[in-house]
Amino acid sequence: MTEKEFFEQIKKNNCVEGGSEMHQVMHALAQNAIRITHEINNQYHTEEELVALMSELTGRKIDSSFGLFPPFNTDCGKNIHIGKNVFINSGCKFQDQGGIYIGDGALIGHNVTMATINHDENPDRRSNMYLSPIHMGKNVWIGDNVTILPGVTIGDGAIIGAGSIVTRDVPDNMVAIGCPAKVVRTVKI
Repeated sequence: MTEKEFFEQIKKNNCVEGGSEMHQVMHALAQNAIRITHEINNQYHTEEELVALMSELTGRKIDSSFGLFPPFNTDCGKNIHIGKNVFINSGCKFQDQGGIYIGDGALIGHNVTMATINHDENPDRRSNMYLSPIHMGKNVWIGDNVTILPGVTIGDGAIIGAGSIVTRDVPDNMVAIGCPAKVVRTVKI
């Protein structure tokens, strides 16, 4: 199974059976991501070099306006989609097999985790994985130490307060905070 076939299957059927051919492709993608993130994280790089490494990691051209403060980790890389003028601060971890879509102008704080995989609740099928994408709109601000769970959409202009766990969608131009994150007010414009 090719990477292209893997991602086509993910879009059709969000389940990956543990030990399956799809699971083996996930492991191969992870090994490539480990190699590239090791390069990113273990020596100094100019902004241009980081853009080139992230382009290699994602398999698509990243705009020169992109900024990253390493370290950065992902266990796939090929299903991260980054808009223009995006900044990712240090310590972030992306589990992107299900897809992470980051809109233009997004700011992502220190130690943010984005997870797109859940496991089967049944102990006999626990190695089966269910993938759901995370969508982040334009000009979103994610505070430090936030965790965003599978299937969440964060609307344009929204702010997620530091330390929050985002389990549900957040509408445009809203501030959400807490564990689980709840909308507390409208963004001040």
